[in-house]
Amino acid sequence: MFEQLKTATPLETVNVTLDGVAITLPKGMTLAAALLVHGAYPLRTSPVQGPDGPKQRAPYCMMGVCFECLVEIDGKPNQQSCLAQVRDGMVVNRQDGAPDIKGDRT
Repeated sequence: MFEQLKTATPLETVNVTLDGVAITLPKGMTLAAALLVHGAYPLRTSPVQGPDGPKQRAPYCMMGVCFECLVEIDGKPNQQSCLAQVRDGMVVNRQDGAPDIKGDRT
């Protein structure tokens, strides 16, 4: 569905772990954009149940307004992937429902 535009020079890549699986993403993109290009969506499920179970969510506004792109980054839940820059060694996990938000939220 989403495809990265072709560039004259190949883009640099970084290694990221998504749900325990090593993947390669383009360097310099936001995490949400890179995951969409990689085909890794939905990113989370809503804590609100629909008639068919949890609702799947994916990035929507891509500018930090809608909070549909929340993921866990390096052990910190509820991080907006549209505002996070992809970096080498990043550990990302999709969120299922409403994670526990106790503790340090920095």
